[in-house]
Amino acid sequence: MSGLDRRGLIAGAGAALGGLWLAGCDRLNRSPTAQALIGRGEALTYKAQRALLGGGQLAKEFAPKDVSPAFKANGTMRPRTPEYEALLASQFADWRLVVDGLVKTPLSLSLADLHAEPARSQITRHDCVEGWSCIGQWRGARLGPLLEKAGLADSARYIVFHCADRLGGEGPRGLYYESLDLADAFHPQTLLAYEMNGAPLSVPHGAPLRLRVERQLGYKHAKYVMRIEAVESFAHIAGGKGGFWEDRGYEWYAGI
Repeated sequence: MSGLDRRGLIAGAGAALGGLWLAGCDRLNRSPTAQALIGRGEALTYKAQRALLGGGQLAKEFAPKDVSPAFKANGTMRPRTPEYEALLASQFADWRLVVDGLVKTPLSLSLADLHAEPARSQITRHDCVEGWSCIGQWRGARLGPLLEKAGLADSARYIVFHCADRLGGEGPRGLYYESLDLADAFHPQTLLAYEMNGAPLSVPHGAPLRLRVERQLGYKHAKYVMRIEAVESFAHIAGGKGGFWEDRGYEWYAGI
């Protein structure tokens, strides 16, 4: 099976599962037996992909002629918090990316600082769990060198991305967040993207900064990133499953 066929198959299956969840068919989510089976299946998928692809194999990249005429935006179109509105009004002049948690040197970086970090440009395909795909060109700071600059503690196992949007309403479970293991965090195609198709990120696409993790489905590509936290476990964060959608039944590992 080709890489694109495999991506399409997994994306389609994810869309079907997502549709069931959105339609309210949550009896499986409440079944301990079903949850145990899903957990074992996810662990098998995770181990199989790590064994087959290793740590450094790249997702397919495309030519400029392949870029989609329109790249769909979904999820939050614009965070409506006072904090984000103030940042947007100043064109993100006061925005800072905080890198902290289990690091030796916490960082606070402006957009100009990020532009000075080791960067990469890539044209990749985005597969959404809803079943659609688009090809876009991204440019941004590579996450790996940034984490090296901060210096991860030996106990750090995951990287958590805290975002500005409240897709789930008020309270600690309302804030959007995502997480990666260190293998994907240090992958050369994992970017903190500040440009899309040759222009600064638009607000619907996550301005001023979004995660690009090209070997996983679209819900892992967190928008409006404000803080990056190195942790040993995400059990203490929100619902404890490692991401906003994961807390609501999606798999933590969304490899394609």
